[in-house]
Amino acid sequence: MSAVHDYEFERFAIGQPVPRGEDPVLLRGEGRYTDDIALEGAAQGHVLRSPYAHGRIARLDTGAALAQPGVIAVLTAADLDAQGIGTMPCMIADRLKGRGDTPLKVPPYPPLAKETVRYLGQPVAFVVAETLGQARDAAEAIVLEIDELPAVTDPRAALAAGAPQLHDAVPNNMAIDWEFGDAAAVEAAFARAHHVTRLKIRNSRLVVSAMEPRACVAEYDTQTGHYTLTTPSQGVFGFTNILANRILNVPRDTVHVRTPNVGGSFGMKSAPYPEYIAALAAARITGRAVRWRDTRSDSFLSDTHGRDAWAEAAIAFDAEGRLLAGRVTSHANSGAYLGQMGPNAQTGNIKNNFPCVYQLPALYVRTIAAFTNVTPVGAYRGAGRPEAVYYMERAMDLAAREMNIDPVELRRRNLIGQAQMPYKAASGLTYDSGDFATVLDKAIAASDWSGFEARRAESARAGLLRGRGIACYLEVTGPSAKEMGGIRFGEDGTVTMVSGSLDYGQGHLTPFAQVVASRLYIPLDRFRLLQGDVDELIAGSGTGGSRTIIAAGSLLLKAADLVVENGRQLAAHVLEAAADDIEFERGRFRIAGTDREIGVMELACRVRELAAAGAIPDDLPQSLDVATTDDTPPSSFPNGAHVAEVEIDRETGTVKFVRYLVVDDFGTLINPLLVEGQVHGGVVQGAGQVLMENVVYDAAGQLLTGSYMDYAMPRAIDVPDIVFAAHSVPATTNPLGAKGCGEAGCAGALPAVTNAIVDVLAREAGVTHIDLPATPEKVWLLLNGRAAAGGA
Repeated sequence: MSAVHDYEFERFAIGQPVPRGEDPVLLRGEGRYTDDIALEGAAQGHVLRSPYAHGRIARLDTGAALAQPGVIAVLTAADLDAQGIGTMPCMIADRLKGRGDTPLKVPPYPPLAKETVRYLGQPVAFVVAETLGQARDAAEAIVLEIDELPAVTDPRAALAAGAPQLHDAVPNNMAIDWEFGDAAAVEAAFARAHHVTRLKIRNSRLVVSAMEPRACVAEYDTQTGHYTLTTPSQGVFGFTNILANRILNVPRDTVHVRTPNVGGSFGMKSAPYPEYIAALAAARITGRAVRWRDTRSDSFLSDTHGRDAWAEAAIAFDAEGRLLAGRVTSHANSGAYLGQMGPNAQTGNIKNNFPCVYQLPALYVRTIAAFTNVTPVGAYRGAGRPEAVYYMERAMDLAAREMNIDPVELRRRNLIGQAQMPYKAASGLTYDSGDFATVLDKAIAASDWSGFEARRAESARAGLLRGRGIACYLEVTGPSAKEMGGIRFGEDGTVTMVSGSLDYGQGHLTPFAQVVASRLYIPLDRFRLLQGDVDELIAGSGTGGSRTIIAAGSLLLKAADLVVENGRQLAAHVLEAAADDIEFERGRFRIAGTDREIGVMELACRVRELAAAGAIPDDLPQSLDVATTDDTPPSSFPNGAHVAEVEIDRETGTVKFVRYLVVDDFGTLINPLLVEGQVHGGVVQGAGQVLMENVVYDAAGQLLTGSYMDYAMPRAIDVPDIVFAAHSVPATTNPLGAKGCGEAGCAGALPAVTNAIVDVLAREAGVTHIDLPATPEKVWLLLNGRAAAGGA
C-alpha cells in the first residue's frame, strides 16, 4: 500500500473531522425535498381545520365546495370510515401501565374529526382540486357549524373536579397516573434528611419549527392496490408498519413509503399524521396522485408540540451534603389526543434521566398525564431527557445556595466515581462507563472559572449584570431495536451503504463511510447512502434518541465484517487458494506468505464478471454484497458539563447569552466536526427555550403565539461562540465505543443558562427561581421587586 494512500486514509479515519458529504449538494440547492416532487397530473390537497378548541360538529355540508371550479373531491371522516381506515395509534399503549397496573387510556384519534373537535386546528375535511388555489377557495365554501364547548388548556385544571371533559371514556381527563420507585422508602429518606430542597418548576410548551414544513405526495395504484407515500420522516421502516398495520389496515407489502431530503424534524416528523392519511384516502378515491404541504401558520397548530409539564422536584441531603433521595411529581400535558409515543417522555424518560451523574440512593417519580384542548404533544429533541436534567440541576443549584455550599463542590461530592463503573443507578439502569469528575474538572478549567469575577466587574463597568451557571448532565439514549446494515458494490465503482436509520439533517453519509472504511479501507468518495426507501430495507429503527451511530453504525460495521468474511472465500476462488490461507489487511486480500493479492474493489468487479458467466460455485457467495439485521446495542450514557455566562440589562431586563463552554463524554467520536455541530444546535435550542420560546393559549384554547410575530426564536446574533471540548471514555456496550450526541446540547443548556440567570437574580434581588422563558419583562419585574418568581 502506498504511503500516499495510507495518508489519505488516515485523513478520513474514525476520529477525524471530515466535512459532511451531503453539504455540497444541499448548498447548491440541489437537494430534493417532498414538495419538490411534482408528478404529472397530480391534484392538490388542502385541509379545513377547526376554528375552535372544543365543540360539537352540528353541521358539515360539503355540497357547495364540491360544486366549486376544479374541485375533485371533499373528504370527511365518513369517507375514511368507508375505506376501513383506522385511528392514529399510540405505539406504547400496551407497554405503559399506571399505578395499580391500570392501562394507559388511549381514546380514538380520527384522522378527520368525527362529531367533536378537541383542539384548534384539528383536521375536519380534506379538499382535493386541480390547483391549490381552487382547493383553498372550495374550503371556504364548506359549511361548518360547531357548537362551541368550554375548553381547558392546563393539565392541572383538566384534572380538577368540574373541568370540561374531552373524552367520554376518560374520566377526569386522566390519561395515566404513573409511578416508579418506593414512595415509602423515599419519604423515609426525606424524613431523616439534614436538608431538603424543594422546587416547583415549569417546563414550557414549544413549537418544534423545523425548516421544512410537513408535506406528502400520496399515490394509489388501482391495478395493484398499492399505496405510495412520499413524505419527510425519521425512518421509513417503522413508519410503514404503522401506516399499513395500524391505520390503513392493509397488507404491509402494499404500502411503499419513501423519504427524500428532510429539512429538520427534532422528533416531530417521526410518525404518520392525519393529513397523510387523508391524502392517501383521496388518492384511492380519485385515482389521482395528491400533493399536500402544510403552511407555516397551520404548522403551528398541526405539528405536535414539545415539552409542557409542571413539576415538583425535591432532593434530600445528609449533614455532609450527600444525596439521600430524589423525588419528582409532574403533571404532563398530553394535548387532545395521545401521539405515537404517548406520555413516555414525561414518565420513563424522567425516571431514566433525573439521577444524572450522581450517587442517588433512592428515587420516586410520579407523573399524571392529562388530556387538554390543545395540540397533541410529541417528541422534541431529547423528549424528557432535557426536562429531567433540568429538574435535577436546578434543584442542585438551589440546594447549594440554601446550604451555602459552592455549587461545584456540591456536585463533586455527589458524583459517581469512575472506579464505581459499572454503576447501578436509582433509575434501575446500569451505567457502563464514565469519568464524571474529570469532565467537571475540565469544564471548570476550560471556562476560566477563576476569572469570572474579573469578567463580572468588567460587565458592571458597562452597566450590566453578569451571571454564571453550571450544569452537569447525563442522558440515556434510545433503547435497543431491530436495525439493518447493508453494503452493495456498484458497477460504477461506488459502494452503497444501506441503513434503516434516516438522515433528517444530521449528516449520516460521512460518519457511516468512516465506520465502513475503517474495516474495508475504501476511499470515502466511493461511498453512497441509501436510507429513505422502505422497499430497499429489511429492518430499521429510524433515527431518534441519540442512538443512530450506535445502532446503524454497529450494523454497518457488522456488514463490513461480513464483506470481509465473504471476500476471503471469493478471493480464495479467484486466487486459487484455500480460504484459510487468505488474509485481509488494509483493503486487500492476500495469500498468506506470498505477494499474490487482490483489492476489495477489484475483487467485487471480478466476482461480478464471474457470476455473470456462471463461474462461481453454488456453495460460495455470489457477490460481495451483504445485508444483515440484528438487535442493536443497549442504551448508552453520554454525559458532560456545561458552563454558561449571561449579561442582563437592569434597565430593560434583557438577557444576553455571552459565553458558553461544553465538555462532553460521547465515547468514541467518529467525526468530531459533526459532533460539535450537533452540540451547537442542541445548545441553541435549549437556550431558546430558556430565553424566549413559549406557546401560549387563551382560556378558550385559541393560540396566541401562532406565528413568528408572536413566537420568538433565537437567531445567530443571539448566540455566542460555543466552545466544545471532549473527554472521551468509550462505551463498553457497542463495538464502536460511541455514546450518542444528538440531544446532549439541549439537555445541558436548559439548566446551565437558567442557572446563570438565577445567579444574577439571587445576587441582585434575592430571587432563587424563575420559570421559563426568562423574558425581558419577567426578568425586569423580578429585578425590580415588582413580581413573584412565578412557578407552578
